[in-house]
Amino acid sequence: MKDSLKLTVARQTHSRLKRLALYALLSAIAFLTLLPLIWLVSTAFKSPSENIFQVPPQFLPAEPTFENFVRVWQASPFGQYLFNSTLIALLTVSFNVIFCALAAYPLARLEFPGRNLIFSGIVSTIMIPFQIVMIPLYILTVQLGLKNTYLGIILPSLASAFGIFLLRQAFQGVPKELEEAGRMDGCSELGIWWNVMIPAVRPALVTLALFVFIGSWSDFLWPLLVIDRTEFYTLPLGVARLEGTFSLDWRLIAAGSTIAIAPVLLLFLLLQQYIVPTDAGTGVKG
Repeated sequence: MKDSLKLTVARQTHSRLKRLALYALLSAIAFLTLLPLIWLVSTAFKSPSENIFQVPPQFLPAEPTFENFVRVWQASPFGQYLFNSTLIALLTVSFNVIFCALAAYPLARLEFPGRNLIFSGIVSTIMIPFQIVMIPLYILTVQLGLKNTYLGIILPSLASAFGIFLLRQAFQGVPKELEEAGRMDGCSELGIWWNVMIPAVRPALVTLALFVFIGSWSDFLWPLLVIDRTEFYTLPLGVARLEGTFSLDWRLIAAGSTIAIAPVLLLFLLLQQYIVPTDAGTGVKG
């Protein structure tokens, strides 16, 4: 009995040590991943008298100051940049989620000839680099008169193959009993899509919305091509302008970059509780 108890205790201790070692390793990886972000935010709060390139680096500012943020905000129209990025990201997320959900539902739940072929063709476009379609998209944007417009910026992101793939997989996981119950209640296909399917795959929708928001918020290349008027600049373009405005003053560039990434971090913290496996089967018994 004592030997069995000792063996159980030893196994539990070994398991706890393994778990502790795993947590320590993951914590170290997380710290190394966050190190550039920590340095960026720290630099944004450092005064001009501090050496930001000293070795080893000093992560805690000796004289914390908000002067860098004030100078950046006064020297550049960061309020307009922030408004442009917010509007473009929200419109992009809205259109992308709606169009991807509309395209994914028939590919997942309806039977029609060529369904798998169409889906394969859509997914295969993921392998095409954006640089390949960039020039045709630019020509189309100019011909449609969308250069220097918000719609011209969001045009390439109205829908995405990744979004269709993600939502199709989520729709396929919804039990057929929910769909049949909707039909028995007299719902049309569009009604089933809106009232049954959309609530059932909410975590997948939130995940897609978060990915699209981050991609739109941080996009630099496409806005640089279609925008040449500063009143339509997004935050990435505005931060890039700081390099010339302040002649590589890294404190001010770090302050502008911190302003640009703060909304993304806040959004992730607010939405991370929804990024969980969907409970599509809730309410289905038997």
